[in-house]
Amino acid sequence: MQLTIYTDYTLRTLMFLALCSGRLVTVSEIAKTYNISENHLTKVVHQLGLAGDVQTIRGRAGGMRLARPPAAINLGAVVRRTEPDFAIAACFEDPEACPLHAACVLEKALAAAAAAFLAVLDRYTLADLIAPRLKLRRILGLSLPVQHAATANSSFSVRKRHQIASFTDKH
Repeated sequence: MQLTIYTDYTLRTLMFLALCSGRLVTVSEIAKTYNISENHLTKVVHQLGLAGDVQTIRGRAGGMRLARPPAAINLGAVVRRTEPDFAIAACFEDPEACPLHAACVLEKALAAAAAAFLAVLDRYTLADLIAPRLKLRRILGLSLPVQHAATANSSFSVRKRHQIASFTDKH
């Protein structure tokens, strides 16, 4: 079983947006990062907007962002919405075309496999896909959000001040 390029672009777009929470992102930025066509990506983003996963803001300072938290976007639902069908064998489309149809166990086995595939995807959300957040951001060349860097610096400063105070008290 292989997902379509459309589904692949959809999932990568959602992951990118989730990794860039707190700011607007452009189609151009995503296309450049993944080295994919802006035209294809525009269609993906349009459908994500219609589905309610992405909010788009028009205008000069526009862009897009997730419309819902990553934990609320289910992977199985996204794949069902973006894949045209799960007919993994010709007999799914036209059962009467197969001479074995009346006694075929293969068709049932393949249908069960497709259902199991989707059941596994149903257990994952977009939040799960971006769990290695810092590593993914590094791979994509995304800088750390300002809030994370500021928090890290302030906690380092507090820790450092405490160590200095402890050292001074002892000596």
